Amino acid sequence: MKRHAPATLRNRDAIAAVLAKELPPAGTVLEVASGSGEHAVFFSQTFPALNWQPSDPDREAVASILAYRADYARSNLRLPLVLDAQAPANWEVKDVDAIVCINMVHIAPWSATEGLFEGAAQLLGGRDLPLILYGPYFEQGRDPAPSNIAFDESLRTRNEQWGIRDVERMDELAARHGFIRTARHEMPANNLTLVFRAR
Repeated sequence: MKRHAPATLRNRDAIAAVLAKELPPAGTVLEVASGSGEHAVFFSQTFPALNWQPSDPDREAVASILAYRADYARSNLRLPLVLDAQAPANWEVKDVDAIVCINMVHIAPWSATEGLFEGAAQLLGGRDLPLILYGPYFEQGRDPAPSNIAFDESLRTRNEQWGIRDVERMDELAARHGFIRTARHEMPANNLTLVFRAR
């Protein structure tokens, strides 16, 4: 029942180093699109003062998160929620102090990213709290890595609604929902972590 995402072991330490700089010292972190749940367990262990709220729209992913949680000894990893980024009006969560979303934006319809920012505005709006996004992005004025070009082509072949997004388009969407990008962290394997905060 447990799923395994090989990329998790490769990127979790680098992501945790950024989270240590950007997350509040205490409170609740909502992870949108938690997938297998491996990140949720690792970050719960890494940040014991934070309550980690995993979520995913896929029932099998939720089952995987539950299976990993069953072996987790601490109490700061919450039961996973079935949460669809495209339907923020239906999110059954509140009292959130940060939102983390890893490797969703490029393998979901653009409407999921729009919903993510809409939901983030409802939960974080006006409180200078972070929405933290990790994954591959294209940027104006910077030559894209050949591996990212190939990955983007592969994604669009699999689903025409998928694809690596432009940072500038992310910034525009953020602004429409009252957010501003406050940090851009370069990550291994030609990925970025973008941090947006509500103003």
